[in-house]
Amino acid sequence: MGFAAVHSRAVWGLQAPRVTVEVHLANGLPSFTLVGLADTEVRESRERVRSAILNSGLAFPSNQRITVNLAPADLPKESGRFDLPIAVGILAASGLLPVAAVSSYVFAGELSLSGELRPVRGALAMAQALHHEGTDAALVLPTDSAQEAAWVPGTKVYSVKQLQEVVQGLMPATPPASAWQPLQVQAQLPQSPRLEVGDLQDIKGHTGVKRGLEIAAAGGHSLLMVGPPGVGKSMLAKRLLGLLPPLRLDQALQTAAIQSMYGPVGLSQWGQRPYRHPHHSASLAALVGGGAPPRPGEISLAHHGVLFLDELPEFSRPALEALREPLETGCISLARAKYHVEYPAAFQLVAAMNPCPCGYLGMQKPACRCSPEQVARYQGRISGPLWDRIDMQVSVNALSPEVLLQAPLVSAPLMSKRAALQRKKWRGNAKRV
Repeated sequence: MGFAAVHSRAVWGLQAPRVTVEVHLANGLPSFTLVGLADTEVRESRERVRSAILNSGLAFPSNQRITVNLAPADLPKESGRFDLPIAVGILAASGLLPVAAVSSYVFAGELSLSGELRPVRGALAMAQALHHEGTDAALVLPTDSAQEAAWVPGTKVYSVKQLQEVVQGLMPATPPASAWQPLQVQAQLPQSPRLEVGDLQDIKGHTGVKRGLEIAAAGGHSLLMVGPPGVGKSMLAKRLLGLLPPLRLDQALQTAAIQSMYGPVGLSQWGQRPYRHPHHSASLAALVGGGAPPRPGEISLAHHGVLFLDELPEFSRPALEALREPLETGCISLARAKYHVEYPAAFQLVAAMNPCPCGYLGMQKPACRCSPEQVARYQGRISGPLWDRIDMQVSVNALSPEVLLQAPLVSAPLMSKRAALQRKKWRGNAKRV
């Protein structure tokens, strides 16, 4: 008989509670039993772990009774993050790995049938949990997840690609693999700002709207732009992100931890303010979060960033009304029958809408064909309490061709040569017309 206990972490919102993977090998009819309130994804790990161990050239105790317990038993476990700790526990219980060496690490990773490790969600939350607890345990994660966890200062992270690398690193008799080295902590924020959001200098005219965007960025105010279609409301809203100050390290870590709930966060996203622009057909759960277990919605993914809602009256009434509390408190509490999760949601709301259903209210060409009742009904889709939480409202009017032609072009450093040639060509065609 053999017994081994391996440490791992679950993901519960932005928390990463401890999970102990206990493996017991006993004589009896061959079986592989997995207990501890495991989800379907976790129960399917039995086949992945068996194939990964065999295809890695290791011995699997297929002639013994294997019992795996994920403690605590009352904590729901989901995803394939427990594949690696289960495999390490089986190898330690069968005597292929020293039990004492295994106890000083925290393992997480999904195994393929060939023994390759795939990234898992919530690696940054796991690293933050170890940092806050002040433990000396080191994280053993797949490569993509390890790069993400290395952003947390004071965390020791090992990056591995194969199950064999984990075995070689834990064996005291063999020299450690070349890849079995702790990653360097990369807590520095990027120095260069994100240029792909554009600049206000790219936009001709709209002086008053630009001033409103600057005031909204300076004070963190929510903003509503009202105007006919095609005047540049979406283009103006995207430029707001370039006016906001850089993120602090704690803000960048919190933003990346929320984004890691849906997968590994790339290096290009690190330290950048998020800009979320869901379609108006987005459901209530997609906007504020939901599911089983509840995952963050668009308002949490826009934490410390900008949430742009185009065609605001076209969103469903329950989805819009759900924005009331987050706009006031900066967080969202998702309470379900079996789950209760709280996510931060300190976002800056920028919305855009047409003044009427056809969009041409107050214009001569084309003329508006909406009746006063239709206009009132359209604008009444936004309730009074939500209107009260919108700090600023600006009108975005259509610019005449003369204003667009007389406005100066963008300076060369902010515009590529190809874009400048296209603008000159368009300007010449407009003059001929």
